Amino acid sequence: MEIERKFLVNDDTYKTLAFARSEILQAYVCRQQGRTVRIRLRDDKAFLTIKGPSDESGIARFEWEKEIPAEEARQLLDICLPGHIRKTRWLVQSGRHIVEVDEFHDDNDGLVFAEIELGTVDEAYEKPSFLGREVTGDRRYYNGFISRNPYCTWEDK
Repeated sequence: MEIERKFLVNDDTYKTLAFARSEILQAYVCRQQGRTVRIRLRDDKAFLTIKGPSDESGIARFEWEKEIPAEEARQLLDICLPGHIRKTRWLVQSGRHIVEVDEFHDDNDGLVFAEIELGTVDEAYEKPSFLGREVTGDRRYYNGFISRNPYCTWEDK
């Protein structure tokens, strides 16, 4: 079970606070009714991920992930739906948690949001100052949505 909160990002101080960063390319084999099958290349590693629909709050959803050979992932990317996503992920320690900040590129330039994975829906966490408005449950900030509706087309940014 994946339990996470999502936030818009106010400024780029996360870059100086980050202890790691990686480059990600991902696309979807399928995405419908809140269910997705995703292929992701993250630096030199690759993953196949299946996600179920979110709960009513948008905080929790089933997630299954398996590492696969990078060459196989590259082959699978060729059969994915249109709308590949490229982003830089920055990792920032915040108390006991790691905040993952995703800075999107290409048609999604300008979109930056952060996620904090939690152990339970009501788990307490420290909120770094660079986090802005919470967008947990707002489907526009799901990568599956962004792959179909790039940020450059949003009217209400």
